Amino acid sequence: MKTPPTGTSRLLRDLRSLNVVVFHPDDTDGQELIAQLRRIGCRVKAFWPPRERLPEDADLVFLAVRPEVASFEPGWVKREDSPPVIVVVNYENPTMVESVLRMNASGVVASPVKSFGLLTAIVVARSQAERERDRLRYISKLEQRLASQRKLAKAKTILMQTRAVSEEEAYRLIREQAMTKRVTTEEIADAIINANDILSFEGKA
Repeated sequence: MKTPPTGTSRLLRDLRSLNVVVFHPDDTDGQELIAQLRRIGCRVKAFWPPRERLPEDADLVFLAVRPEVASFEPGWVKREDSPPVIVVVNYENPTMVESVLRMNASGVVASPVKSFGLLTAIVVARSQAERERDRLRYISKLEQRLASQRKLAKAKTILMQTRAVSEEEAYRLIREQAMTKRVTTEEIADAIINANDILSFEGKA
């Protein structure tokens, strides 16, 4: 029986299907970075200067931080589904550090780029990005669940007040309607809340 691949082995295996965007000047260092990525097996698209829009199939971005692009802050950097960014730096000062933080970088490699450490930087950056996406998805699901529970609680309160029933009976009525109409209890709760709001508004008119 084969052992299921670990997260690390999967990330390593996926390198040959990785679409990498390289924002780097067309100099010796940039050419070496591209050559090393291709030796690893990645598919590479290179541009300079950096673009405001990424290719749709981008899985990873390498970005050279240079003085002329220190203020570069494209919209895709802040998107939850944006690919991880590894910055390439050839100097250190407060402005550069600020640029790295602003790019929400998942990794940093020093220029001139060496083959040693590049593979690790890619795997770590992608692993961190996956964990962050998982964390955001988990938070989003929790928020949706809490919002649904609040709606359900409000709908039950409305039924309890308007029909003089218990909380248990109010919930039973909501579930019964949901099953009859083949919708979720949240949708029924929404309908109850909206109807109550309309009736309350008409009563005040």
